[in-house]
Amino acid sequence: MVATSVNRTALHPGGVQPSKGHTELEEELHETAHIDYDRVSIIANPSVPALYEDALVYETGTAVTSSGALSAYSGAKTGRSPSDKRIVQEASSEGDIWWGPVNKPMTLDVWRINRERAVDYLNTRNRIYVVDGYAGWDERYRISVRVVCARAYHALFMRNMLIRPKREELDHFHPDYVIYNAGSFPANRFTEGMTSATSVAINFADKEMVILGTEYAGEMKKGVFTVLYYEMPVKHNVLTLHSSANEGENGDVTVFFGLSGTGKTTLSADPKRKLIGDDEHCWTDTGVFNIEGGCYAKCIGLSAEKEPDIFNAIRFGSVLENTVFDPVSRVVDYDDATLTENTRCAYPIEYIENAKIPCVSDNHPTNIILLTCDARGVLPPISKLTPEQTMFHFISGYTSKMAGTEDGVTEPQATFSSCFAQPFLALHPMRYAHMLAEKIKQHKVNAWLLNTGWVGAGATTGGKRCPLKYTRAILDSIHSGELAKAEYETYATFNLPVPTSCPGVPSELLNPEKSWTASTSFKDEVTKLAVLFNENFKKYSDEATPDVLAAAPQV
Repeated sequence: MVATSVNRTALHPGGVQPSKGHTELEEELHETAHIDYDRVSIIANPSVPALYEDALVYETGTAVTSSGALSAYSGAKTGRSPSDKRIVQEASSEGDIWWGPVNKPMTLDVWRINRERAVDYLNTRNRIYVVDGYAGWDERYRISVRVVCARAYHALFMRNMLIRPKREELDHFHPDYVIYNAGSFPANRFTEGMTSATSVAINFADKEMVILGTEYAGEMKKGVFTVLYYEMPVKHNVLTLHSSANEGENGDVTVFFGLSGTGKTTLSADPKRKLIGDDEHCWTDTGVFNIEGGCYAKCIGLSAEKEPDIFNAIRFGSVLENTVFDPVSRVVDYDDATLTENTRCAYPIEYIENAKIPCVSDNHPTNIILLTCDARGVLPPISKLTPEQTMFHFISGYTSKMAGTEDGVTEPQATFSSCFAQPFLALHPMRYAHMLAEKIKQHKVNAWLLNTGWVGAGATTGGKRCPLKYTRAILDSIHSGELAKAEYETYATFNLPVPTSCPGVPSELLNPEKSWTASTSFKDEVTKLAVLFNENFKKYSDEATPDVLAAAPQV
């Protein structure tokens, strides 16, 4: 096997010997980044089998599982490192960027040091991989992205997550943005502004991203997402959304907002509806389009019974990340969280049988669903939101940060993430919120708050997560229009309209007070959460309208 792989790397990815001299891509990498093509074998846009071969031969911890997926290990970092994210402070973008705890500035001098460090590392490799693709299915707005990396697993991951160009498009591909992933090599902790050996930095002027000190593949995906959070509103007046989306038989579109772990991927994979995408979208003047060419699904607790679409997508060409499998049978144990709670699989979106290809809808959303995973167990499973409540909860972005999603998070933590996307926002949250409010008003969209978290009690007081079958029953009632016609009662403190009944869901489950079993006081737990909401919203109160402020919980 080793001899075959080594021999193959000397060939063009299609198996054809390259012409004498250097390719246009090699010359471009040499000119823009000083990649030494005389020393490093540059493997451009290799096939899936070729990437499998290299991963198995050259990378430790890789294997082929019983379903045919490639299993890989991301090293010490098994989640994102948001505290190590930096934006280069430069004249063209600094007036638009939301500076603060999310977007910390990096000087141009430090950027040059880190970029040089990444390129120097890539030049020490025997082989590096180049993957070219698009972000955005709507050709009016898509950007071209090039990934330069040292691991075959990273190349396959981004081959799945970007939209794959046709062969003739690759022949003349020139990137708008380039990612240099040298994640196996650390940043210098003593460089000014570094807080650790990890650095994830974006330069909007040079249109580049540099990764050091983390091999977690999700950093590349979310880096592209941050780019779209900047490019789309600033340059095109298009709203970027941390959401999944699907479309019914009648063309009705549902958009699901939510942080990782709240159910965006699971709930959008509905056999009765076409999947537009599972995580990242844009809302234009004509409809909705998916940013990505693949899905990045959480795998913990995955089963064929609960999530058949995702389970069946894990096959040859998919990348399993940090999962545990039987060494003999190679069958994956999706309940095993030994390496991390944040086990993942990246697969092309066409692996979902009912995916809508191309991933664009010419219809505006009919329903917007704000997903939260409330570990306290006090938010109702479903609430119908007024326009003002929609804005309040969108700006608040409450959920419980789930274990493993970020480095160091080992149990659910209450968190507020503005626009359900705070780690990825490039601009101030109110810019996105105002854009969303205008679109909801213009297109008369129904909005809902759906809690996929705990019911009966909190995560630490004996509660359990709302069964998926009940959540799906709620969604079915939303899509049929039946839930909008139900009788509602007001849920105190949060003043949320809650249905008294829903087909397929026990009525007592719909109101948390009626299903409460914990020994702690229900009213006290509700009040504690309400206070957290109001404290968090203070930082937005000076820019919020009076009717949005009035939608806050009343304590």
